[in-house]
Amino acid sequence: MSNADWIELPPWAEAGESRRKHMARVVALLEQWSARMAIDASEAQAWRDAGRWHDALRDAPVSALRTLVPDVDYPAETLHGPAAALRLQEDGEARGDVLDAVRFHTVGCPWWSRTGRALYMADYLDPGRSLSEIDGEALRNRVPADFEGCFREVVRQRLHWALRAAHPLLPDTVALWNSLL
Repeated sequence: MSNADWIELPPWAEAGESRRKHMARVVALLEQWSARMAIDASEAQAWRDAGRWHDALRDAPVSALRTLVPDVDYPAETLHGPAAALRLQEDGEARGDVLDAVRFHTVGCPWWSRTGRALYMADYLDPGRSLSEIDGEALRNRVPADFEGCFREVVRQRLHWALRAAHPLLPDTVALWNSLL
């Protein structure tokens, strides 16, 4: 059994080995933060669930994602979040913070609870990713002591990356940034 096999995914998930490894690292990071922050058990479970489900449809064909969420006007690489949230809701998931975390984890959301904010940071700060412009380890270690400050810094860095890469800024992303001003 590989490290990625322990991530329990819904039967409809389409996530390959590398994606599952990413999700496992994100869950591990969320667990570290929730323990260091001594958050209650229900919120810690919401963080774990958001982490293990956020990329459940990341490897699904774009055509299938667009069929699931035809009204979502996002670029193809960001459709997996809304599609996974829809499937989770159809399966009976009712925690709004978990659904919002999964739905908006790639674009941001101004009304997020800590669950969405934690997932947004953990997804970006995954220790398996190359973050050449920042000290990812220092930022990861700082999250429990300065959650909101680190969240603002991650949002800023993600916006900076999108602008440098000449990616369009989606309204949800802009609204998230504006909510932090």
